[in-house]
Amino acid sequence: MCWVQRVWQCLVGAAFAAASCGPQAAPVSDFAGERYQMIQQQVKARGVGDPRVLAAMSKVRRDEFVPPAVKASSYTDQPLPIGYGQTISQPYVVAFMTEQLRLSNNDRVLEIGTGSGYQAAILAKLAAEVYTIEIIEPLAKTAEATLQRLGYKNVHVKAGDGYKGWPERAPFDAVIVTCAPDHVPQPLIDQMKEGGRMIIPVGGGLGYQQLYLLEKKNGKLQRRAVLPVRFVPMTGEATKRK
Repeated sequence: MCWVQRVWQCLVGAAFAAASCGPQAAPVSDFAGERYQMIQQQVKARGVGDPRVLAAMSKVRRDEFVPPAVKASSYTDQPLPIGYGQTISQPYVVAFMTEQLRLSNNDRVLEIGTGSGYQAAILAKLAAEVYTIEIIEPLAKTAEATLQRLGYKNVHVKAGDGYKGWPERAPFDAVIVTCAPDHVPQPLIDQMKEGGRMIIPVGGGLGYQQLYLLEKKNGKLQRRAVLPVRFVPMTGEATKRK
């Protein structure tokens, strides 16, 4: 009877990840299969081919960055709600924007719109330092706690208005903006290094925006439209600078 009880305890532990059948007991699922399918069907099939970006997408668990209520949908081809009217971006969009920045191991990156922290985790696999700003303080705190729990030591989170950037940590090799203003904030341009890149959705409102890749060359900004997208609007100072 004791043996039967022990087997039952192990089954319950495996099913609910609440009990342990020994120090090497595995979690119920790490979504490895779903993550592989995400990369193959949602990312590579749409043209993202940078091996470093694909490797980062395969290593970072999106399910760690979403609320429990939507965890089962972690690897679906869609944005997911994370609270406060915000979302975690569609996996393809995360991969596409990251690839456009052409990051190197030595780069310092500024992210505007931390959200869940997932995009920052992807960037952290590719760059030396990531500085990320979130205007909604509870989201900033949750993202920071998640990133720290998962061991991302090169990500620095700040609660504040991303329109202003992070001048104390500038200049940056790359800037990524994951909320949409109706114009490109001048402080972010000023904080780019010569040769720096910025990927940003521009359009504002709740409709579709245009994703632009900006590059600073010889002190001038080159601008190229790369993808129609839909992001939440940038709030704070951006709404005052119409």
